[in-house]
Amino acid sequence: MQFSHKPVLLNEVLENLAIKPDGIYVDGTLGGAGHAYEVCKRLGPNGRFIGIDQDGDAIAAASKRLEPFGEKVTIVRSNYSRFPEIMKELGVEHVDGILLDIGVSSYQLDTPERGFTYREDAKLDMRMDQRQRFSAWDVVNTYSKQELTRILRDYGEEKFAGNIAKHIVSRREQKDIDTTGELIDIIKAAIPMKMQINGGHPAKRTFQAIRIEVNRELEVLEESIDAMIDYLAPEGRLCIITFHSLEDRIVKNRFRDNENPCICPPSFPVCMCGKESKGRVVTRKPIVPSDEEMNENKRAKSSKLRTFAAR
Repeated sequence: MQFSHKPVLLNEVLENLAIKPDGIYVDGTLGGAGHAYEVCKRLGPNGRFIGIDQDGDAIAAASKRLEPFGEKVTIVRSNYSRFPEIMKELGVEHVDGILLDIGVSSYQLDTPERGFTYREDAKLDMRMDQRQRFSAWDVVNTYSKQELTRILRDYGEEKFAGNIAKHIVSRREQKDIDTTGELIDIIKAAIPMKMQINGGHPAKRTFQAIRIEVNRELEVLEESIDAMIDYLAPEGRLCIITFHSLEDRIVKNRFRDNENPCICPPSFPVCMCGKESKGRVVTRKPIVPSDEEMNENKRAKSSKLRTFAAR
C-alpha cells in the first residue's frame, strides 16, 4: 500500500516553525514526509533536515519522497525518545525547529495487517516499530483485569473499561484472543447496545488505549519535551500536533512549566529557587484546523497544534 499522508495543519506548522533557509530542522515523527517535504522546500543550500521515525515502512516511503533534496536530508530509524542521543551521533548541538505529529498514521490505520484498525479483521499487533516484540496481543492476553481496566480508563477514556476488561479475561480463559475481529466481538458484548448506536464505533476507545500502551506513547511524549526544548537554538521552535486530550494536556503542562519553572511559594517577594524560564509559549490556545481542512481531511478533526519558542 502507498504510504500517503495528508499533512495535518500544514500551513500552520510552516508558519509556527518560522523556517530559516540555513537552519536545522527535525521531524521526530517523519511518517510519509508530508510536513517534511514542505519544510525541505523552504531550506537553502546550507539548510539541514533530520527525519526520525521508528516505522520501517515510513522510513522507506520518506526516503523516496525526500530524495530530490539530496545530502541536505538525514533520515534515522529510531524513536524520538532518543532525540539527544541521535543529535549527538550526528554531531548536532542545536536545532532551529522540531516537529512532532503524535499518534497513528493514516498508512498504519489503512494497512489491516498492522492491526491498528477496528474496521477489518487482522492479527492483533499495533506495533509502530515492528522490531519490537511486545504487541497488542501481549496486552490483551497477559494483562490482569485491573491493568486492562486502568489502561482502557486512562488512555481510552472508556466508560465501560471495567466491563470490557472482565469480558476479555473471561474469553481468554477459553482460548487466546488472536485477532482484532475477536477483540471487537468481545467489546461489543461488553457495551450496552443503546450506547453503541450513538457513540461511534464501540471499539474506538479500546483500540486507542491498547495502541498507546503498546507503543508507550504518552510516557515517550512526556519524557521527551524538556530535552527537545534544551536542544533549541535561541528563538528555535518546538511544534507539537496532538489528537486527543491526554496528549494535549501533557504538551500544555510541559510547555507551561518550561516557560515558568519557578517553584517558590506565591508569598515569596522574589524567586529563590533559581529556576529560569527556557522560553515562551507561542500558542496561548491551541491552533485547530479550519472547517475547510476538517471537511477535506477527516483525520484533522481532533488535531491541535501548540508551539514553544526558546529564549
